[in-house]
Amino acid sequence: MEIVTQYHPHMDIQPIATVRSDFEGRFGTPRQPGLVPDARAEVLLHPPFNDPDALRGLADSSHCWLIFGFHANADHSWRPTVRPPRLGGNRRLGVFATRSPFRPNGLGLSLVRLAGVLDPPGRGLAIRGADVMDGTPVFDIKPYLPAIEAPADGRAPEGLGTASPQLGVRWSDAAQAALTAAPAHLGPLIEQTLAADPRPAYHHRGGREYGMRLLGHEVHWVARTTEARVIRITPVDAAPRPGC
Repeated sequence: MEIVTQYHPHMDIQPIATVRSDFEGRFGTPRQPGLVPDARAEVLLHPPFNDPDALRGLADSSHCWLIFGFHANADHSWRPTVRPPRLGGNRRLGVFATRSPFRPNGLGLSLVRLAGVLDPPGRGLAIRGADVMDGTPVFDIKPYLPAIEAPADGRAPEGLGTASPQLGVRWSDAAQAALTAAPAHLGPLIEQTLAADPRPAYHHRGGREYGMRLLGHEVHWVARTTEARVIRITPVDAAPRPGC
């Protein structure tokens, strides 16, 4: 029997929400969800999707999936093979065997911890541990179903199923003092972000100074072989951030 499939060359989708995140730039944003548990974000629903009924029952979940767009990579084309940072940047895998942001349709998938539903009802969600930057468009939200989505015999592509080594984190006196005037969770946010080592693989020789935007602050740090040292923290944005 001949099977006929109907092909739709285009599908119009629109963002249903926008993320308000602690991470304000691509550099420093975690490469995977859960690497920075103290990272806070809000998923702010757009009309008409901010109907409270659309979130009915989701508060019972511990986690949810976000399907989002890599909006900061709009000027980059997709690549059939990529060099995953997890593999040290020395080995190529097919793009469909990785979570690379350089994809044919620029869609990302993130499993985030659900911290609650925002008030007023229908406004959106409070989430933790997300790997998405501020301003990210969200195209769909789905509940996490552990009995179905965490099979006991599951496995990942070689080299991608284990955690990467973490950096130790030290603070200069000036950086430590700057935390006294910063939001309370900025310190843990910086430590967890640096421990996950956001550097490109080809920068791992150490000694270079880096800067990244977190929670309305410019954070400067120097990387060594096995540790990162925070040297200064400067506030750059007085706008309110997620505080849920």
